Amino acid sequence: MDKGTAPGTRPWLAVGQEISNLLQRVDPDAFAAVVDAFRAQDRRWFFSGQGRSGLSAQMAAMRLMHIGRTVHFVGEVTAPSVRNGDGLLIISGSGETPVSLSYAKIAKGEGAKVITLTQKPKGTLAGMADVVLPLPVEGTKQFGGSLFEQTCLLLLDAVVMQLASETADAHATMAYRHTNLQ
Repeated sequence: MDKGTAPGTRPWLAVGQEISNLLQRVDPDAFAAVVDAFRAQDRRWFFSGQGRSGLSAQMAAMRLMHIGRTVHFVGEVTAPSVRNGDGLLIISGSGETPVSLSYAKIAKGEGAKVITLTQKPKGTLAGMADVVLPLPVEGTKQFGGSLFEQTCLLLLDAVVMQLASETADAHATMAYRHTNLQ
């Protein structure tokens, strides 16, 4: 944070500093495991999260679609059933949200790969997941799970950035797949 600024006069810097501090504590091997899971271009992906975590999941799902992955958001009317060989990404700070646990159980029962981003790497959801990206959130001045949700979005954008760097003409693909109905 800018030390020349009185506290509270530029709160966006405080938010940015909290995000930066958390990103520095992310496990690079766990991040790499998420990237590796998304390298399977023929795998269908389902995204989920409740509340603001779900909004972060929706934004990440959109970007994965832009780079050419088949992506659905759980609960949308056009989302098909999850099956063997598919993947389910769940964002859950607590790792104990009943709906998220139910989705993970169904996906695992069908033979799908489950990835979670969570604050609780020893929680129930993490125990069910094939890949866990823990976010070690500690003291925050933001309300609720804001720091967690913001950082999940940035990490998943970084996954897309990594995958795009490995793909020929990724930006052309993304531009082509971006909606034109707006």
